[in-house]
Amino acid sequence: MRELLAYLHDPELVARFQRRCGLFLVEPAHHGRTSEPTGTGSEKGPAQLRAKAKQQDQNSNVTHEANGYATNDCSRPRYEVRNRLLHVLFLLSAGMGHEIFYITCLPNIQWNLDPFLCRRLVNMWTVVMYIGQALKDVLKLPRPSSPPVVKLETRVDAEYGLPSTHAMAATAISFTLLFSAPSRIQFQFEVGLLIAATLSSLVCLSRLYTGMHSVLDVITGALLSAAILGFTFPYWETMDRFQLTSTISPAVCFSLPLFLGYAYPELDHYSTTRGDTITILGVGAGCSVGYWVEERLGQIPAVLPAPLPALTADALARGVARFFVGVLVLVATRQVVKTLSLHVLYSWYKVPKSDTAARRRKEIEVPYKFATYSSVGFVNAMVVNRVFKLLPYL
Repeated sequence: MRELLAYLHDPELVARFQRRCGLFLVEPAHHGRTSEPTGTGSEKGPAQLRAKAKQQDQNSNVTHEANGYATNDCSRPRYEVRNRLLHVLFLLSAGMGHEIFYITCLPNIQWNLDPFLCRRLVNMWTVVMYIGQALKDVLKLPRPSSPPVVKLETRVDAEYGLPSTHAMAATAISFTLLFSAPSRIQFQFEVGLLIAATLSSLVCLSRLYTGMHSVLDVITGALLSAAILGFTFPYWETMDRFQLTSTISPAVCFSLPLFLGYAYPELDHYSTTRGDTITILGVGAGCSVGYWVEERLGQIPAVLPAPLPALTADALARGVARFFVGVLVLVATRQVVKTLSLHVLYSWYKVPKSDTAARRRKEIEVPYKFATYSSVGFVNAMVVNRVFKLLPYL
């Protein structure tokens, strides 16, 4: 078993997958050498590449001159793309796993399809992502090293690798939607299953292609997400009733995520995982409170399950208009609350406004991000649909 885990975590396995998909690491010219793509006639053996990788931080994309990657931009090793179609497909698939994608696209389900489905998806997304992000910083297993892997992303490279939260989120979102939709919308389950499996698989494979996770990271993330869905599935209806009808729901659904944000595992260096996790917790908390208030104001019952709306040109135009108006409202909310919360916290802790690095401090990052994104979540659940009613076409 130990040998199997080591094999699945080996960066050379990721590098081989990248080369099969047409992505090659290129040795830059250095001290008179000419550039050649690895994986061709000049390909180094796995042992040589792993030995060379030991000279760099296993959890960072920052390289040193001894690695032969100190080029003029002082940043990343170069790469060569030989299959442009797969390159674009996997980059788009990787984007479907980012937090910004879910924060902008999950509300679109509420605005144009069914608020119930959006609420269920936000709930499971929040649970799955918190568990995955926290496990990363508890286990502290590194991402694949470069070389031999080509790394196409840099923002999250300082984060640890296992489990892949992209794989967790994609699995959770795809299959939560699949299992929740039959009671709300008429559709062929087999088709939905195929779509869910395809989308989650593409996101998982994209994490290998971008060089951000090992095979072990991705498999663990997908299996862990499936286990969480399987464990919580019998309680989804109970969670719904508590969230919408309990008098203590707003207090619990707001204070618990805030507590979890402050209780997030500490690291000896700054990582974007805590900030991203607070963002997700804030969205979940704000949406929960907003849905509770919305339930108190009353909703018009619908005949369920309803047929999927016809995709006419008028419906498509209205959906696109709703999307852009809704995103505009959320972005404006984010900007206003972020500015105000940072102003208050900087004044409280007597931090100069020019000190942008202070935003990474726990006592500032946690409250400002939680306040910002809980406001975004609340506005999504409560305000945006009311804005639509004020606009004639929407």
